[in-house]
Amino acid sequence: MSLVTHDKETGRAASGLGLALVSASSFGLSGPLGRGLMDAGWTSAAAVAVRVLLAALVLLPVAVVRLRGRTHLLRRNAPLVAGYGLVAVAACQLSFFNAVARMEVGVALLVEYTAPIAVVGWLWLRHGRRPGRLTVLGAAFGVVGLLLVLDLLSGAEVDVVGVLWALGAMVGAAVYFVLSGRQDDALPGSALAAGGLLLGGLVLVAAGLVGLVPFEATTAPVRFAGVTGDGVTVAWWLPVLGLGVVTAALGYVTGIAATRRLGSRLASFVALTEVLMSLVFAWVLLGEAVRPGQLAGGALTLLGVVVVRLGEPRT
Repeated sequence: MSLVTHDKETGRAASGLGLALVSASSFGLSGPLGRGLMDAGWTSAAAVAVRVLLAALVLLPVAVVRLRGRTHLLRRNAPLVAGYGLVAVAACQLSFFNAVARMEVGVALLVEYTAPIAVVGWLWLRHGRRPGRLTVLGAAFGVVGLLLVLDLLSGAEVDVVGVLWALGAMVGAAVYFVLSGRQDDALPGSALAAGGLLLGGLVLVAAGLVGLVPFEATTAPVRFAGVTGDGVTVAWWLPVLGLGVVTAALGYVTGIAATRRLGSRLASFVALTEVLMSLVFAWVLLGEAVRPGQLAGGALTLLGVVVVRLGEPRT
């Protein structure tokens, strides 16, 4: 019996890691696709709003099927869905793009991706899950790896207000991992994602309508430079479709499923690979070359994930 249980736990962990990598890859594609839209005349808020609303439309039918006969789960978890949509989706996205508007993208991304450290601290303070030495060592590897991947060692100008916005994005990302790992009431992950994305998207549209953020879209063709620099031009709806279906619908639902298999702490560290994936997609679509130091940082980040996995409790 113990062997069967061990095999089930091993299989669950393996599938969780696979789903987490799919989620990280999906999210990593959002930056290059969004950059293409913004170069074509879209504002960041408009691109994000379309992304999450389209993802919500994709996931709603799945959520309805999964909730058939169990709609009471949605009502009982209304605060969870609201927190997910308002903080983990809307506030996180708005904070990050406001940070990018005032500071370099690499710096803002590094601040946001200190979220795993915040998750470890939250689980320690709230639930008494004190991190072991391997977890702390893995966290250190992850942070140093991100420094190399983002190439920040050459120096970067920092705006205080921008840092505050980036810290807001970090809080939103940490909330995403903590809420995604909750499964007390067995609310299907597709229902949590669909409800949160729909609410978050509507909040972003409302923020644009009242003038809180610039909100503008265009149907102009979108051009991607590509690896060779020759470039390719596509219709505007192709990157929009990619943002909604791949980088949001697929990214969020696989991320929730992965977090429920791995736990908030480990899933948040595996998600650090999103930075490496984003660099790869930026090279393929935008022609932004990856330097040797960044590759070394990516390897160090992955090593940090492995060390954190080794430091996770067997239970």
